[in-house]
Amino acid sequence: MRILITGSNGFVGGSVGRWAAHAGHEVLGVARASQPVGVWPGGYVQADVLTSDLAEIVSAFVPDVVLHGAGTASVGASLKLPLDDLRASVMTWANTLDSVRRSGLRPVIMFPSSAAVYGNTIELPMREELPPQPISPYGFHKAMCEQLAREYVECFGLRVVVCRLFSIFGPAQRRLLVWELYRQCTSAAEIIWLEGTGAETRDFLHVDDVAAALVALAAAQPDDAARCLFVNVASGAETSVLELARLIRDAVAPDKEIRCRGLVRRGDPTAWRASIEALRAIAHGWQPQPLARALAECIAVWQQGFRAG
Repeated sequence: MRILITGSNGFVGGSVGRWAAHAGHEVLGVARASQPVGVWPGGYVQADVLTSDLAEIVSAFVPDVVLHGAGTASVGASLKLPLDDLRASVMTWANTLDSVRRSGLRPVIMFPSSAAVYGNTIELPMREELPPQPISPYGFHKAMCEQLAREYVECFGLRVVVCRLFSIFGPAQRRLLVWELYRQCTSAAEIIWLEGTGAETRDFLHVDDVAAALVALAAAQPDDAARCLFVNVASGAETSVLELARLIRDAVAPDKEIRCRGLVRRGDPTAWRASIEALRAIAHGWQPQPLARALAECIAVWQQGFRAG
């Protein structure tokens, strides 16, 4: 397939692009910063996804799939700067959708949404049919993006797959929980601190498994119908933050102690576990890696990088 990725310098866009290129797909990246040659064996266009007219880029490349990797990825940052999050999340997505509309082409458009749209629901596993109940600006803006997807399907006949990503991690990530725990494990401190109680749960998935799921979902979409499909992309397994910390600690610094501060962070739900029945039904044969193995692979890459640097 020919895959155009906006925000290709970001964690999700870049990781999916590298995976797809390695799998034999033709990849074109679009992002506002310059990108070194050789990130993947494909093309790159420097353009601001927020303000640039992307229709000509879409028309010239003729993609089978457009993956919108541009946007935001932090609940905490959205609480500090909600208007910035709105612009970077909603307006980049609106510009991508309208650029595809004006191109006259009908590729499958993949939108990486977030489990944050579900909010602090007590119903587990989280099913796609649950009404959005976000509790952070980040979650509200992802929900707005989902409504925009519906608009462009209903009004303009586009084909959109909304992928609600849960807790994603991978070697290129240098932020969020898995990375922060790894950094504590490699620091000189004797104690690894968790901000919450440790009982909070998440549904963790390696970004390569995300890439495989997104490509399989895109390939499965019919050519003849406009529709907006909503799919959870997750492992379907619930892991506590304390258990995650122990897995990373045991692999990196087994002698360290783990303690919990017991704080409640605004905008953070207490429990996540996805229903992945829809994903399995569409992406036949897709199977996530076991969490321990995925973490070990990620940690090995980080350790090599630190030794090299």
